[in-house]
Amino acid sequence: MRNCACPGNIEIKEEKNMHELGIVFHIAKKVESLAVENHVNHVAKVVLEIGEVSTVIPSYLEDCWKWKCTKSEILKDCQLEVEMIPAVTFCEDCEKTYGTVEHGKICPYCGSEHTYLVQGNEHAIREIVVYDEDCEENADAEAESEALEEIAHEDNGAMPIADETVAE
Repeated sequence: MRNCACPGNIEIKEEKNMHELGIVFHIAKKVESLAVENHVNHVAKVVLEIGEVSTVIPSYLEDCWKWKCTKSEILKDCQLEVEMIPAVTFCEDCEKTYGTVEHGKICPYCGSEHTYLVQGNEHAIREIVVYDEDCEENADAEAESEALEEIAHEDNGAMPIADETVAE
């Protein structure tokens, strides 16, 4: 085991959470920015789609999310819902699709190795839930600009992922 110093003086005792921590910081930053742009004070829930073979472990992601939400007024007590996207592979020879996890790289229909992953390696924000009472009607443009600037320059020591959707 290895101790890793993380933002906010929290220590994560194992490296296994580091990948998920970076993803959480990226998602939180995106959600906070969208909330500020849309004059929202509080986000109630974020729904993520996680690919079955994306290497993201939902329980680690949820632990990191809970911690991050304690550090953000906009995300305080925000629920995280994870929906799994099944991994699907396409066979170029017989032109059929099949479950990647169940069968791997070799097509179960024709035995071909000429296959590729068509879905299941991505992760994306699917939905952001906000209640009407958490929206401001008369937003201050200057305050919005300052909040967006603060979020943009927030350095949590985490490596970002590319946009909301990552697929290989």
